[in-house]
Amino acid sequence: MTRRIIPERYLPHVQGVLRIATALLFLQHGAAKLFGYPHVDMFNDLKLFSFLGAAGVIEVVGGILLLLGLFTRPAAFVLSGEMAVAYFGFHAFQAFWPIQNKGELAALYCFVFLFFAVAGPGKFALDRE
Repeated sequence: MTRRIIPERYLPHVQGVLRIATALLFLQHGAAKLFGYPHVDMFNDLKLFSFLGAAGVIEVVGGILLLLGLFTRPAAFVLSGEMAVAYFGFHAFQAFWPIQNKGELAALYCFVFLFFAVAGPGKFALDRE
């Protein structure tokens, strides 16, 4: 018998906290693109009807849905796909290793969102599973 640091019955709670923290961190990307806050020089003069503008809309809408735990599985699936496109479309061609191509965050988000697409929202979600 192994002793766990956190008992298994708290797994849905930790899953919910991970979902909320991930959503809050991810929302910053969409907010920076669409609203200019927090300010990122790269997004100056960003057009809504551009590839990055569309990404910003997906990030804000998907981030809010994830934060609330509403339509978590489909929203997380779309966000995972967006991050796969971000990685393979913008980072992977620069170098093989994510640490070299600056794609670590896109790859990590991709897999975290894929986890939520499969596992669901955990606790503290508006969706009841």
